[in-house]
Amino acid sequence: MYAAERQQRILERAQLDGRVEVTLLADHLDVTTETVRRDLAVLEQQGLVRRVHGGALPTERSVPELTLTSRIGQQADAKMRIATRALDELPDGGTVLLDSGSTTLALAGLIPVDARLTVVTNNASIVSALAGYENLTLLLIGGRVRTVTAAAVGPWATAALAGLAVDVAYLGTNGFDADHGLSTPDQDEAAVKRAMLDAARTRILLADSSKLGAVHLQRFARADELHTIITDSDADADAVEALRAAGPKVVTA
Repeated sequence: MYAAERQQRILERAQLDGRVEVTLLADHLDVTTETVRRDLAVLEQQGLVRRVHGGALPTERSVPELTLTSRIGQQADAKMRIATRALDELPDGGTVLLDSGSTTLALAGLIPVDARLTVVTNNASIVSALAGYENLTLLLIGGRVRTVTAAAVGPWATAALAGLAVDVAYLGTNGFDADHGLSTPDQDEAAVKRAMLDAARTRILLADSSKLGAVHLQRFARADELHTIITDSDADADAVEALRAAGPKVVTA
């Protein structure tokens, strides 16, 4: 097991149980207690846990990953406002990459039926939403489909993305802030999101305010690597200003 995978399991256990103990983790993961302590030190440096005597507690900013189905119904009004604002960034006749996510799915549903675009995505639900558009060219990235997010991930997905150069990428995330950047719990999904970022000339994050300040195990981008962040008007004003100071344009819808 790679260190990142082990740390992800430790974080998930901490979030599920409310705390973890070094000796129990060492037995469960079949590693030494010294290895567990090093993993906890890494997680603490990332702001994901707080070490205590004999173990660690999850920080308040760490939140469990939700399924795509459950996320669709959450913050629905905010996501629709974000998606509507994101329409303004569509290139005329260009190429667009839509990351798997509930807000990008909302954006797909708002794309005009007469739009002339090439749309690339790693989510079959987004393809289904756009399949009847005669003027669109749809490209579905393949790979292992994660049950939680319905995103295609893994070597097939990253290899396909490595050969692309798109005009605009609309990215999703599980957490974002000025200090830690963009993060997600899963290593494979983080690699795909990073590949999407690298494939795009313009990089736009679509994320509602409930994700602002959340930090997950796998960071896949710094805030200053984005061109635009579109969030909702409930976002904390100080956190928004910190993001703007980091570099990207921040729009609240």
